[in-house]
Amino acid sequence: MVAASQQRQGGSSSSSGGSSTRAPTGFAICRPPGHHCMPGSPMGFCLLANAAIAARYAQRRHGLKRVLIFDFDVHHGNGTQTVFDADPSVLFISTHMNSGYPYSGGVKEVGVGAGRGATINLPLPGNAGHEAELLVFDTIVAPAARRFRPDIILVSAGYDAHWQDPLADLQFRSATYHSLGARLKTLADELCGGRLLFLLEGGYALEALGESVVNTFLGVLGEPAVDSLDPSILDEEPLDRVQIMLEDAQRLHNL
Repeated sequence: MVAASQQRQGGSSSSSGGSSTRAPTGFAICRPPGHHCMPGSPMGFCLLANAAIAARYAQRRHGLKRVLIFDFDVHHGNGTQTVFDADPSVLFISTHMNSGYPYSGGVKEVGVGAGRGATINLPLPGNAGHEAELLVFDTIVAPAARRFRPDIILVSAGYDAHWQDPLADLQFRSATYHSLGARLKTLADELCGGRLLFLLEGGYALEALGESVVNTFLGVLGEPAVDSLDPSILDEEPLDRVQIMLEDAQRLHNL
């Protein structure tokens, strides 16, 4: 993906671990996932805190002071949140289902001490899907990112919110991830010179996982979405409940 993106831009090839001045976009195919891993122990399929490690590496190796981590896995990234709960240099934003494992990530969890306000949790009710996620992104995620002005954007890219995934009850479409990829690329270009790294988290319906990852690539590259798995009709989304959550988040974070 990095090479394809740079070829389109006429730039030189670079890996996600390359010079921070080259503005690469990267996608790390990580297994196992990492966002539940706690500072002292593994948890929930996760052995290493991949996004947290990448954030600290960016800060200490490349001198990138402000890191945004956006987590769109269906489960709350409790491990990542714990690592940076009191750290104002890392803005952690998570969209996830509002019930189920790991039983955390309420909208009122906003960070502690010096990090208060640098954690934004956006829990979605069951059956929330494409419209809800993009509404949340445009209402909270993008404005919060613009206010924070990160030096790099890291994405905990979990695909288990897809409607085919067996582990939860959200109904993102394959095309949802295309829209997220495009929006995140736009933010990265606007705010941090294109520095954008996706790290694979969950995703357990393999065909849906593959199509959703490809759609993320296509969104970043500005190519049309592929949505062969998406039905024409899914269950109605509870947008009224999503709007109530958004109003709470806007009030808590002055957005």
